[in-house]
Formats: sequence, structure tokens, C-alpha cells
Amino acid sequence: MARRFVDLVHRQLDLFAAEQAGLIADVEAALGAYDHAPRGEAEERYGDFLDLVETGTDELIDLREHYAASLDDEAAEEYRDVFNDVVRERLPRFGLEL
Repeated sequence: MARRFVDLVHRQLDLFAAEQAGLIADVEAALGAYDHAPRGEAEERYGDFLDLVETGTDELIDLREHYAASLDDEAAEEYRDVFNDVVRERLPRFGLEL
């Protein structure tokens, strides 16, 4: 992993986690609700979980792309790769669609 953006991305994700603490908690609660749902409700609960994950992923993509737009093409690609890797490491529920 390229190192020059790692610290920046960690700081960005610290802010994201603080600002979106409610969303992150809702995702975990929705997953728990799915895990414990009766068979007849499981599909709906999983849909709720996916909707919340999509919301968080969209927020992260907006954050990533906003910063990447300030970089030249080569640096932006490197930054995106680092961002995606760190998200998958720190916030794996949101990293699958990056």
C-alpha cells in the first residue's frame, strides 16, 4: 500500500466515524436484527441492513471523490487505492462496494 496517503485517510475516517457514529451503530443493529430475525422477516431485515450500508458507502465515496478531485490523475488514483484499502480494513461493512 502506498504510504503517502495512509495518515490522511486514517484522519478522514476518524472524522467520518465521529460524524456518522449513529449510522455505523444503525448498521450494526440492522445486522443484529437480521441475524436474529425469524425466517419470514429475514429478507426484509437484510434489505434494511443493505440500505444502511449503501448510505454509508455513498458518504465514503463522496468523501473520497471530493478529495481526489484536488489531485492530479496519478496521485488521485493512488489516493483512491489507499482510501479503499483503509476503509476495507477499518470499516469493512462499507468497503465491499468501493
